[in-house]
Amino acid sequence: MFDFKYYTPTKVLFGKNTETKVAELIREFGGTKVLIHYGGGSVVRSGLLKRVTDTLDQAGIAYVTLGGAVPNPHLGLVYEGIELCKKEGVDFLLGVGGGSAIDSAKAIGYGVANEGDVWDYYDYKRKVTGCLPLGVILTIAATGSEMSDSSVITKEEGLVKRGYSSDYGRPRFAILNPELTMTLPDYQTACGCTDIMMHTMERYFTQGGNMEITDALAEGLLRTVKKNAVILRDDPKNYDARAEVMWAGSLSHNGLTGCGNDGGDWMTHKLEHELGGLYDVAHGAGLAAIWGTWARYVYKNCLPRFKKFALNVMEVPDEGTDEEIALAGIEAMEDFYRSINMPTNLRELGVNPTEEELVLMAKKCAIGVGGQKGSAKVLDEQAMLQIYRASM
Repeated sequence: MFDFKYYTPTKVLFGKNTETKVAELIREFGGTKVLIHYGGGSVVRSGLLKRVTDTLDQAGIAYVTLGGAVPNPHLGLVYEGIELCKKEGVDFLLGVGGGSAIDSAKAIGYGVANEGDVWDYYDYKRKVTGCLPLGVILTIAATGSEMSDSSVITKEEGLVKRGYSSDYGRPRFAILNPELTMTLPDYQTACGCTDIMMHTMERYFTQGGNMEITDALAEGLLRTVKKNAVILRDDPKNYDARAEVMWAGSLSHNGLTGCGNDGGDWMTHKLEHELGGLYDVAHGAGLAAIWGTWARYVYKNCLPRFKKFALNVMEVPDEGTDEEIALAGIEAMEDFYRSINMPTNLRELGVNPTEEELVLMAKKCAIGVGGQKGSAKVLDEQAMLQIYRASM
């Protein structure tokens, strides 16, 4: 077991109609003028945005709005939000939507609270020293950004997708109403379940420091999401399944499932970031498409963890050699992806990179991680390229 810091300051309101409490939460954390940042039309069509603005109007809290956050949120909109906040004297941010709106709001908060170009933080040139206070009304269970320290932004020039993590960016509150996720398309629900599981799997496949209690929490979370993803495939309006997945999404990325280990592997995410940056694919689907190839490339270097995953999460029979059990677990995971209509390779994802594009993605990925990265197995640029090629 390694020493660790566990810091999760976000106040959570979970359940039906909790969005009606947004004004009192904003006041509790000192907000007097709010930027409401959201994504596409679903927040408007569902009536959620109007319910939020009506609540703020009734409470006498001033606000401005900025829509347009897209999957793989764009730096250009972040710049627009920074300027709007400065012009309007905004002192609190409210992200309404999924991870894209929340991540974009975090970046806006960094840009308002710090001098210079906000992209410098995502390009690892500087570290933030603060962030405008942020609250969240979550409508998609997926990224865990509602309780995490991380955000991911895509710079349109060069199609560069980068993540940045700082405790300053953790939301002050998160409103989690599972009913708000019931209008999601089935594909987005499945993508969300995939992303939730991957946040824990990235922390699970490590070379050391694992704690028994952390493993038990991680394995339980993975089994729960796996079970409820199938329920939601067949019964999308199932409130209890929505609730299980939504809470798992928050717990998967607030640090809980990584306490005591070496920080996690994270290479599946880093490899997917280049897919998302170049092809604008759904993040969860991109993760599913690359994970099996990554797993087969690294499992021999992390065999005890892959065997444990196979037995305790995928529940494969304890028969054969450790290697056979590990491979059976990888195959079972890919079978699960297929069962919820997720891809297991790049062609199924709908992309067909040229060799030049594969080389470019590997090069950009290596730059993004500082040359090499990984815990299950450390990967350099050549290894990244081999995984991209094999994932075709």
